Amino acid sequence: MHSASVPMMIEPSRRLSSLELSQKILEMGKTGVYRESIFEALRPYATKKQIRAAIAHAKQCGLHSVANLRDDTLGTYYQLDLVKYQTLKPTLNDTLPLMEQGELAQQLLTTTRTLHQILAFTRMAWMALAIAACISFLLGSNRLGFGTLSGAVSIALLWGVQQQWVRRSPTVKDTQLNPLPPNDR
Repeated sequence: MHSASVPMMIEPSRRLSSLELSQKILEMGKTGVYRESIFEALRPYATKKQIRAAIAHAKQCGLHSVANLRDDTLGTYYQLDLVKYQTLKPTLNDTLPLMEQGELAQQLLTTTRTLHQILAFTRMAWMALAIAACISFLLGSNRLGFGTLSGAVSIALLWGVQQQWVRRSPTVKDTQLNPLPPNDR
């Protein structure tokens, strides 16, 4: 199908960054490329580990395998989904540092947990103020009661807005507002 030689306009001694590797792989994927051809073409510019990481990153940017074109010698055949690539292209530079460190999933989990902690704190704050307002009214301190009640209502509204924002977030939506993975519950 495709030959193993892919023209590269780079000095052979120069190492490519992960971003450059991903971009080269995505370029190769536009016409279709076998996994072994990727390794062969990029071997002078990066280690196998770096190329594997770049392939993983490229997969998140629209590179996908075509199962019926798999070859026993050349391995997986990859093609680029141009629509997905064009949609995700602006985020390519932003996600790469996280991908290089292998911490993307961990950072998403940490962010999700932090958001849930913020929501829990906000909810506790408005509930505490609502209880304080009730106690103030029972003790006859109407001014303090109205002040704490208005604070409770304000924080409850803030909590409601935050709750809706988090539910609409594609990253957090997948966790169904549960900060812990199923095995940690």
